[in-house]
Amino acid sequence: MSAINPTAGLQPIGIENDIITAAIDNEAKEIEKPQIRERLWGLAARIDPTVTFEEYRYWAKIEREEEHLANLAYKEEHGPRTVKSVLLGRFSKGIHHENKKKADAAAAAENDSGSVSPTDEKNPGVLSTHNSNAPTEAEWKQASRAMRTASWGTMFYLITTDILGWSSTPFVFASVGFGPGIALYLIFGAFAAFSGFILWKVFLGLDSTRFPMVSFGDTYFRVYGPLARHFINVAQAIQQFLTVAVLILGSGTTIAQLSSDKICFIVCLVIFTVVGMIFGSIRSLQRIGWLANLSVWLNIVSFLIIMVACANYPIDYSAYQQQAYGFAGQLNGINQLVYSYGGALLFIAFLAEMRHPWDFWKGMLCAQTFICVVYIFFGAFVYGHYGQYSASNINTVIQPFSLQTANNVLGLITGAIACLMYMNVGMKTVYVEVFQEILGLPPITTRKGRWLWYALGPLYWALAFVVGAAVPNLNGISGIVGALLILNFTYTFPALLYIGYRVKVDAALPGEGFDPVTGVTTRHDSGLQRWIRGYMVNWHLNTVNVIYFLGGLACSGLGSWAAIEGLIQVFGPGGTVATSFGCASPV
Repeated sequence: MSAINPTAGLQPIGIENDIITAAIDNEAKEIEKPQIRERLWGLAARIDPTVTFEEYRYWAKIEREEEHLANLAYKEEHGPRTVKSVLLGRFSKGIHHENKKKADAAAAAENDSGSVSPTDEKNPGVLSTHNSNAPTEAEWKQASRAMRTASWGTMFYLITTDILGWSSTPFVFASVGFGPGIALYLIFGAFAAFSGFILWKVFLGLDSTRFPMVSFGDTYFRVYGPLARHFINVAQAIQQFLTVAVLILGSGTTIAQLSSDKICFIVCLVIFTVVGMIFGSIRSLQRIGWLANLSVWLNIVSFLIIMVACANYPIDYSAYQQQAYGFAGQLNGINQLVYSYGGALLFIAFLAEMRHPWDFWKGMLCAQTFICVVYIFFGAFVYGHYGQYSASNINTVIQPFSLQTANNVLGLITGAIACLMYMNVGMKTVYVEVFQEILGLPPITTRKGRWLWYALGPLYWALAFVVGAAVPNLNGISGIVGALLILNFTYTFPALLYIGYRVKVDAALPGEGFDPVTGVTTRHDSGLQRWIRGYMVNWHLNTVNVIYFLGGLACSGLGSWAAIEGLIQVFGPGGTVATSFGCASPV
């Protein structure tokens, strides 16, 4: 996740209502029974504290078996993949949508032929007496699965789009050197993939169409309870908010350079913030999703421009940004590295889109490998030409002025797109988690909720502006975000999640479990004794994750110290000329 010229987070489709809203919008013409639409929202079922861990596991096991059979049927029906089938698949609404159309056509043909009334599924030969508007289990599952159409190839695209943020990689190499830089990118990349593996295993063990998981907070809710979910969602909202503040600061810097510092720096920030307020009223990411795809291609053009510029033209020394030095400076570079690998926050949302979640590892492994190679290649290439002048906002140091201007314009566009989407996701988290659930405000889909969204949006942008303008140093503020939040979401929180999940699974005794007939969950004991027993079953694996968790906390603490120490150095004697809410540009 890049702090400066982001391609990161351009597909934040998984926040609570967003996936379900998009699915219902797409399928509204196909779903007529109101009960199905109510269950598709799934909010009550997903966060019902009376549902036990064992019940989640029971339905998830059935779900995985049904997905496996459906995948075999899909492969048999569609045959081997060809170039033609791949291209046509890009315009398909998904296999579940196609199956629903076939089932509807078959039902219509059967009715036309004068078939008898449907019989009760549990009592063959007995006419069904349930309300015709009430959905059957099959209808409910078909409607729920209509949302899950993505393949592992799509996962490769989504993960790459979400994580790939190459613009700060030269700064990392400038902070630690060639050898350590390559080693750190390989190590942190491997651990990021391990975190993705953890989230994948938890998703497979707890998700079902009956109790779908669509956000990172859902995993903590099912393992640790409602308070843990609140903590994760609030932390996610803070991360998205601070990311908007970082992007406002970075984009304001870009505007200042485009104007050749003829516009007061604080005014540059105001300009970008006002534009964001205007476009931030959009509630559904569906309407602007195509911008994410555009942003990816714009970033590729920017990528090529920087490589051409650094290989053929000298550095623009006047644009060099003040930064920390010594051990704190090296750790600040590592903070940017962590920022670049941030993306696990949305992995659950991506899994919730998959037709066959078992294949997620393929897309994730390919994406993480591709991302790591791009980071090392680009970072080492630019650092080899620019050396210590490889600033974190690499757009500002390239020459000639024509390429610098073109790249700054591209950076401004992609930054605006990312900022808009981060604000959309972050604001929805705040609204659903705080205003709707805790304060009892109306849902965002209602008229009152819509007007509250329009009113709170400008306030969100204004607060982000205050944070960005108060600390006019991009390395410092992005380093704090990376160390305190992104690092923990990528490494620390997945480790803690898997410890709890593994312990709960392994603590089960013979005769325990969920009975679907009575709806009762049986446990023979509880409390500390149960947790200790569950831990010791796979003590080696759990111990590895405890070390991983503590390592994440240690890195978070060191990174936060480095970011704060770096800000002290930058704003101390001989530091940057920029001041809070001032006219002087930080570059």
